[in-house]
Amino acid sequence: MSIEKSQLLFEQAKKHIPGGVNSPVRAFKAVGGNPLFIQLAKGAYLYDADGNAYVDMINSWGPMILGHARQEVIEAVREALPHSFSFGAPSEKEVQMAELICQMVPSIEKVRMVNSGTEATMSAIRLARGYTGKNKIFKFEGCYHGHGDSFLIAAGSGVVTMGSPDSAGVTQGVANATLTAPYNDLAAVQSLLDANRGHVAAIILEPVVGNMGCVLPEEGFLKGIRALCDQEKVVLIFDEVMTGFRLAKGGAQERFGITPDMTTLGKIIGGGMPVGAYGGKKEIMDFVSPLGPVYQAGTLSGNPIAMTAGLCMLRYLNAHPETYTYLEKISSYIVSGIKDSLQALGLPFTVNQIGSMYSLFFTDQKVKDFATAKTSDIHKFARYFQSMLHQGIYLAPSQFESLFISTAITEEIADKIIEANQQSLNQLV
Repeated sequence: MSIEKSQLLFEQAKKHIPGGVNSPVRAFKAVGGNPLFIQLAKGAYLYDADGNAYVDMINSWGPMILGHARQEVIEAVREALPHSFSFGAPSEKEVQMAELICQMVPSIEKVRMVNSGTEATMSAIRLARGYTGKNKIFKFEGCYHGHGDSFLIAAGSGVVTMGSPDSAGVTQGVANATLTAPYNDLAAVQSLLDANRGHVAAIILEPVVGNMGCVLPEEGFLKGIRALCDQEKVVLIFDEVMTGFRLAKGGAQERFGITPDMTTLGKIIGGGMPVGAYGGKKEIMDFVSPLGPVYQAGTLSGNPIAMTAGLCMLRYLNAHPETYTYLEKISSYIVSGIKDSLQALGLPFTVNQIGSMYSLFFTDQKVKDFATAKTSDIHKFARYFQSMLHQGIYLAPSQFESLFISTAITEEIADKIIEANQQSLNQLV
């Protein structure tokens, strides 16, 4: 397998782009080697600049639920292109998208479009502070909510992969206003809320974590957080940038039957295009300018091309609930095959899965929070990653990221994944 062109492009990129990449996890620092440069993607496959094909197991970090370059989405975007790429003014597509999101997501009565998941989470916590009149926010160790200053405290994902638990440039004042606790630890949350009573505006969390690997909420955890927020008059924000519309039509909140006060969404509502949104209870959302005192704006918010792509995909998901049945079935089939191989070889492992999200950890500990996720053997994972890549399977280049399955993965492709997994695990024994 030649990757000569990717190598040349990386050397060229390093001259003008910091580290040669536009997002840190793409750098392959945690797994060795250099990143591949992707030329195109179609269905279940990525194709690099040298023409090599790879089964895509990350799907643009979640949003490509129906696979890449879905024909219906292509046609919808093609029809929209002649009307211009941006208006900087309201359009009917924004109204249609808002109506559909409010229909599908249990917690959202009103919604504001933005341009990324990071922008959605930054806006949501500002709104929570403005609505409550309180200054502190509460997040969980290992949960990543974008690169806003308030979130780069025990942030997981890319900051762990790059070896820096926090980021330079984040002021001590911002850090002091961010409380953190282990995920799945209700007692720690209660203790910190008690110590900061009357000062906490919001608790933000991933209802299923995707940024320390896939980590599920334990029985009663989300329900307990909901109860604490009600008790302390704290705004509960579910970051569903990864789980929204992926785990169910209404996201993780529908699947678990827990309704937050606010929800943040990402590129999934643009069919993979750059877009995001935050929404929630009417009484909270009416604090956003121009109705209320909390300012937030964006020239490209509700971009007509992104809205067109997202509407096409969300309408499909809304009309085809069997999509989720298939995703659950094919993902469980893959995970079962991986577990069989691991057990036969006697390797220590934990596999966490929910719906079409899963992660393999090379540890015999139950992975339920950031501390247990970090017990995974990252050197073993790096060898596993490289072997899978060599066999044409493109995994997330970090132990601390979930994998995402698309409907484009057939049983035949799933068998290819399982076989490559067997070969890769054999090399670790």
